[in-house]
Parts: sequence; structure tokens; C-alpha cells
Amino acid sequence: MAEVEKVSTVMAWELTLRTVSALLKVYDRTFIDKLGIPVTWYDVLVSLSGAPDNRLRAQTLAESVAITRPGMTRLVDAIEKAGLVRREAAKEDRRGSYVVLTDKGELTLAQAHTIHLDDLETNLGRFLDAEDLSDLHRVMNKVWTGHLSLSGRRAMHIETMPAPGPQ
Repeated sequence: MAEVEKVSTVMAWELTLRTVSALLKVYDRTFIDKLGIPVTWYDVLVSLSGAPDNRLRAQTLAESVAITRPGMTRLVDAIEKAGLVRREAAKEDRRGSYVVLTDKGELTLAQAHTIHLDDLETNLGRFLDAEDLSDLHRVMNKVWTGHLSLSGRRAMHIETMPAPGPQ
């Protein structure tokens, strides 16, 4: 049996961070070149498309895309200006609001999803076989669910998320 390489938590984290950061830059460039939107917008559109009625409270949306509330306000302002989302007052709470995916947002998301699937295969999938992908998914899901349960948030199993766009 082959000896398992000893890797520290720091080594694993730094490689993960560098890899994800580099891939996000590639994906961002692709989205900007092909659709005129940054990858952060895609993240927002995906989060909204998986929510009931394609809408989320602004605070919940900020948590789902790991951005500060002021950062989310600016991000939603830009996406709203492009017509991909709209704000809707929360009837149950006068201080709150919802961010809602528009028809144009759904169309853009469907286009972005197709582009992103190609990008994922080109920049990630071609380097990994089925076993590697399964291992990567298992490890990331383990960290994801463990971290979320520690923070008191509802754990979301990534494999159950719907594919964005028209179903």
C-alpha cells in the first residue's frame, strides 16, 4: 500500500485557497467576456434561482454568497440596474426586503450556467477522474456541513441544489 503524504492543515488550506482564487479569476474573465457580468453576479443569480419563488431576504442572500451586508447592497444595486433582479418590500416586516430574480435574470442565468459548465470542465474536470471528483466532493461537503453546523446555520448539502435556469 502506498504511503499517505503528510500534509498540514495550512498546506491544504493554502493550496485550496490559491486554486479556488485562480479558478474564480478565470471564471470571472469568461463571464465578463461572454455575458458582460462578473462571477459574483452568477453566484447571486444561482442563490435566488434555488430559493422559493426565486426570492430571498437580502440578509439571507448576503449569507448565502458570503459577502458583507454593505457589499451585498452595492452588488444588488448593480445587478438590479442591469434588470436581472428587483427589490420587493417584505410585507411581514416593513424594514426588510426581498431580492427577486427577474425573467431577464433567469435568462441570463441559463446562459451563464451553460458557459460555466463548459468552464468547469475545461478548468477543473479535465484534471480529475470520477474518483477524484467524488473525493473532492466528499471532502468539501464534510468541511461545508461541519462548518455550517458549528456556526448554527442550516447545513445545505450541495449535491441537492437544483441546476440553475429553466427546469
